[in-house]
Amino acid sequence: MQKRLTLLGSTGSIGDSTLDVVARHPQRFSVYALTAHRNGDKLVEQCLRFAPEVAVVGDADTAAAVERKLRAAGSKTVVTYGPQALVEVAKSDGCDTVVAAIVGAAGLVPTLAAGQAGKRILLANKEALVMSGDIFMDAARENGAVLLPVDSEHNAVFQCLPSEGTKHGGVTKIILTASGGPFRTREPATLVGVTPDEACKHPNWSMGRKISVDSATMMNKGLEVIEAHYLFDLPGDRIDVLIHPQSVIHSMVSYADGSVLAQLGNPDMRTPIAHALAFPDRVDSGVAQLDLTQVATLNFEKPDYARFPCLALAMKALAEGGVASATLNAANEVAVDAFLNRRIGFMAIAQTVDAVLNALDNRSAASLDVVLEADAAARRAALKIIDSLPVPA
Repeated sequence: MQKRLTLLGSTGSIGDSTLDVVARHPQRFSVYALTAHRNGDKLVEQCLRFAPEVAVVGDADTAAAVERKLRAAGSKTVVTYGPQALVEVAKSDGCDTVVAAIVGAAGLVPTLAAGQAGKRILLANKEALVMSGDIFMDAARENGAVLLPVDSEHNAVFQCLPSEGTKHGGVTKIILTASGGPFRTREPATLVGVTPDEACKHPNWSMGRKISVDSATMMNKGLEVIEAHYLFDLPGDRIDVLIHPQSVIHSMVSYADGSVLAQLGNPDMRTPIAHALAFPDRVDSGVAQLDLTQVATLNFEKPDYARFPCLALAMKALAEGGVASATLNAANEVAVDAFLNRRIGFMAIAQTVDAVLNALDNRSAASLDVVLEADAAARRAALKIIDSLPVPA
């Protein structure tokens, strides 16, 4: 049966890769809804190619511009806008599969709505679990949602796990690999003057600017540890991070008998996306087969927390529980945005997140309202701290 997709965040890098795979298999997949924030021109192009029933944007002005261009081209796609419109397409009967690819906290509410509607969710928005892990997992479980990880690391772990999961399959730990980003070999003292363009030059992956900065600070890997804790029901002390510069092994699972299973492939997000889209089948993703003779050498090293303090902060937030992870994520989003806009330096990202975590009280993540309140409080605190920091020269 053909799967009907709602793609939350279609104009980002994950959206591009997803639609590339979808276009290769028109008999398997069709598009019900595409969403973007303000990238209206790109959304129009996607709508004209994939003919969704609905397109959602962030505001009325963007919606008017998109609708005008679509009507001029003869498209019948209905254009809506705003946060509630995202929720509506995520839970709509028009789709059975939701690809959650909105970057950051903005993706939480519509992704949770998809879980509450019992959808098949392809999760690329790690913040949904980082912010509201137990709430999200409970909603998915209670409503029969199917959760398939799209992040390359979590998808790799998923492929390496036994069918019965981590509880009864002899799993001792999971090992998330990380490239180390563009500053893996740089001395920490030299990172003070790093520019946004330097931070966004990832050595292996093509990603958006926010996630590229998170990779450079390794906050991205810290958020992935938190996500893995909820996805695979393992405590933080059974989730390791290992730097693997080649980005060929995407993650590993270690077993009680001494076995370690690894998933390998070229660094291209179409591989995990195609796996999740077609699961349990396998389909062509458009990615070249891995040639191990060309790779030749695989290297591994432990992360240096002096170079990557954001990774340590994420581990600390996971250990503390409650709303600490939501606070961490919100402070990081504000700090990364400030860095990309040259309001603070690169090393001030970790400084800001640490200060926010220390300034705000932790409490139980008892409800979505509590989580969203913690998110808002962390953003206010982060902005106040950033205003006190010197602007880079």
